[in-house]
Amino acid sequence: MLEDLLIALALAMDCFAVSVVCGVTVRSLRVSLMLRIAILFGVFQALMPLAGWGLASSLSSYIAAVDHWVAFGMLCFIGGKMIADAFGEGEEKSVDPEKPAARIALAVATSIDALAVGISYACTGRNTLLSLVQPMCIIGLVSFIMSVSGFCLGVRFGETVVKKVRPELLGGVILVCIGVKILLGHLSELA
Repeated sequence: MLEDLLIALALAMDCFAVSVVCGVTVRSLRVSLMLRIAILFGVFQALMPLAGWGLASSLSSYIAAVDHWVAFGMLCFIGGKMIADAFGEGEEKSVDPEKPAARIALAVATSIDALAVGISYACTGRNTLLSLVQPMCIIGLVSFIMSVSGFCLGVRFGETVVKKVRPELLGGVILVCIGVKILLGHLSELA
C-alpha cells in the first residue's frame, strides 16, 4: 500500500506541474474547468498502468527471466528523466487548457509514465487484473487531488510554485528508489 501511494505521488507530480501552468494560464479559479482537467488527468493516470500491464503481460513469457531488470530500468529511466527535467530550462509551451483537445493532449502527455509503471507492475508479480484495482484507484485519486492543488496554486501564486517546489525532482527520486528496491529485492532472493 505504501509503495502504491509513493508511486502515485511520483506519477502525480507531472499532473501537479501541468495543472499549475493551467492555473497560471487561466488566471482565475474556474471550478468547472479545474474539475474537468483534474478528472481527465486522474482517469488517464489510473488507466495507463492497465494498458502497460496488458502489454507486458502479453509478453511475460518472453521477459520472465529479466522482468526485474525491465522494471528497474523503466522506473530508473522515467525517474532519471523527471530529475533531469526538474533542472532543465525547458521552454514552456503555451497550451490553452480551455480547449478539449489540449486537455486530452496534456492528459496523455502526463500519463505516459504511468504506462511504463504498468509494465513494471507486470514484471513484479502483479499477474491478475484484480491486483491492479487498488494501485489504479490510488493513482487516479492522487493525480486528481494533485491536479486540483496545482491548478489552485497556479491561479494563486503562479509559476513561482513550480520553480521552487520542483515536483518532477521529488517524483523522479521516488521512482528511482522504487526501481532500486525492486532490483535489490530480486537480487537478495537469488543470494
